[in-house]
Amino acid sequence: MNFKLIGFILLIVSQASFATAKIEHWQTSQGSRVYFVQADALPMADIQVVFDAGSARDGQQFGLSALTSGLLDTGAGQWNADQIALRFESVGANFGTGVSSDTASLSLRTLTEPALFDKALETMHVILTKPLFKKADFLREKNRTLSAIKQREESPAEVASLAFSDKLYGTHPYAHPDSGVMATVNNLKASDLAQFYKKYYVASNAIVVIVGNLSKQQAEQTAEKLLAGLPTGQKPEPLPDVAIPTQASEQHIEFPSTQTHVLVGLPGSYRKDPDYYNLYVGNHILGGSGLVSKLFSEVRGKRGLAYSASSSFAPMLKPGPFTVSLQTRNDQTKQAVEVLNATLKDFISKGPTQAELDAAKKNIIGGFPMRFDTNKKLATYVAMIGFYDLPLDYLDTFRKKVEGITVASITDAFKRRVNTELLQTVTVGNTTTAVAK
Repeated sequence: MNFKLIGFILLIVSQASFATAKIEHWQTSQGSRVYFVQADALPMADIQVVFDAGSARDGQQFGLSALTSGLLDTGAGQWNADQIALRFESVGANFGTGVSSDTASLSLRTLTEPALFDKALETMHVILTKPLFKKADFLREKNRTLSAIKQREESPAEVASLAFSDKLYGTHPYAHPDSGVMATVNNLKASDLAQFYKKYYVASNAIVVIVGNLSKQQAEQTAEKLLAGLPTGQKPEPLPDVAIPTQASEQHIEFPSTQTHVLVGLPGSYRKDPDYYNLYVGNHILGGSGLVSKLFSEVRGKRGLAYSASSSFAPMLKPGPFTVSLQTRNDQTKQAVEVLNATLKDFISKGPTQAELDAAKKNIIGGFPMRFDTNKKLATYVAMIGFYDLPLDYLDTFRKKVEGITVASITDAFKRRVNTELLQTVTVGNTTTAVAK
């Protein structure tokens, strides 16, 4: 068998099969939650192990979660990074790690033929339970991270993003970037990563997601084998609540760029938010639907003030950012920001039209199945459902929830949740160029 072909196998299944995908749920003997979807279209499985160990758990050591995750497969058990890579390659499996503000995860895609599956699973198990955090590997990853942070300082978009997060979240754990900042990453030691791993990579803090061509019994055995050897540990304390800013603010950062990057917003929505669907559908109309959104029409279409303009909610465990963004020529910044704010205020005051709402519903519902039309995508959705403790029928009820949204419910939600008197505004660009013109 040519295992390199695995990357080219299309995991497309019928829309109907995903609409009826049954998410089964249980706990391992150590109390880890497991979410399983049997999908027999192809002899493959996608497995994720997710921990409440994202960058929000860094404490004051910003970048700790990301470096810990990044070092897991650089050496584990008796294997170095090359040996680990060869083990996965020999069975046609793909492995990866990643972090967000909320989560740290390990993911595996493998064929389910027993000999191949068992070797891939064993390798993932050793990575998960016996990482080495060798000093040489740590120093290499640390230097790579420091170089990336240095490059980040040369990007006006990144500078704007960092300043915007600071405005919205202040001292909250969501304020800093996942990869950390120069000062904190410089001070990290390999022993810090080992301690972080010991605290957060424990069975009581783990969620296992399995999607693929396995029986429930096989899935149960897989979850037990994968986590065997992890200490039970305990879940971390809940994250602190997010404080909404008490007054509006504007911050400009000088940067030698030809365009000014503009970010406007507030802390917005969270995953179990009762207003989630109203804010989601409303934002699709406001600035989440690309060329047909209100923001794009007003800022780009009618006035040509920016190449693009958009808005988004990023729901997390706690309220993630509601962000309205655009990039404009330096000399057009003032006018572009005025149009942005006027469009946002008008939308909050009046809400969408019925025609806009109907079009948004059609677009959202029609495109939704494409978001999980492969096992890998489905596994990511199931992981989201599990981690944020959403209803197991989330995928099945999504359409009904969207269809139930009204103009009045959107208008009410935006009026309550987006206070234009408290908006935080960050601009990054070259005012000298603007004045010269």
